[in-house]
Amino acid sequence: MTVLRAENLVKSYRRSGRAPLQILRGASFSVEAGERVAIVGKSGSGKTTLLDILGGLDSPDSGNVLVGGVPLFGGFSASRRRQRIRASAIGFVFQSYHLMPDLDVLGNVMMPFFAGRSGMSRRQARERALSLLSDVGLAERVSHVPAELSGGECQRVAIARALMRRPGLILADEPTGNLDSATGAGILDVLFSAAGRESPAVVMVTHSREAAMRCDRMLRLEDGVLSGETPSPEAPA
Repeated sequence: MTVLRAENLVKSYRRSGRAPLQILRGASFSVEAGERVAIVGKSGSGKTTLLDILGGLDSPDSGNVLVGGVPLFGGFSASRRRQRIRASAIGFVFQSYHLMPDLDVLGNVMMPFFAGRSGMSRRQARERALSLLSDVGLAERVSHVPAELSGGECQRVAIARALMRRPGLILADEPTGNLDSATGAGILDVLFSAAGRESPAVVMVTHSREAAMRCDRMLRLEDGVLSGETPSPEAPA
């Protein structure tokens, strides 16, 4: 089943007194359920912009993105549709974690439950959050706040939060970028094993060759053009 489809995405940014900077030139690809896809490219190539468009956090100049067959852009009430899809069908993992500093670990993981209808009662949501925290190795840290955690622990909380509503798609923006290599490798273990139990697709932007090699497929973004590559130890990421 196709979870994500990008269709001819074009994106550019206006620059004062200069020609627009073109980020995407007709990017198209699809991702199947349970598939792991890495997006690689030079710094500034537009990888994060592409990921933001895939998640409905930014808009293309033209083209569309379908999540579970539902278009994110165009048509009546598109903004509300994107909000609903982000809340229910997409989990986000960011390089800088984006945890709420005043909430404890359990509260941070439960945040997607409060974002909209989930089909869970509060008790069920709490049980779900506790189960996910156990899966990512943080069962003993539920009452701690982010300032009391290491970077790796914060990213584990973010992974549990991303899985809270059983999304069909996880979008991860440099999930190991703020971590040392050993901790980063452990985070990928957690991400892929936790996601593997529920089989969402994972699309990950990364500078790490090692991280890209662990995916089923690699897409390279260069000069606005997206092309497919086979992950290999020799392929520069």
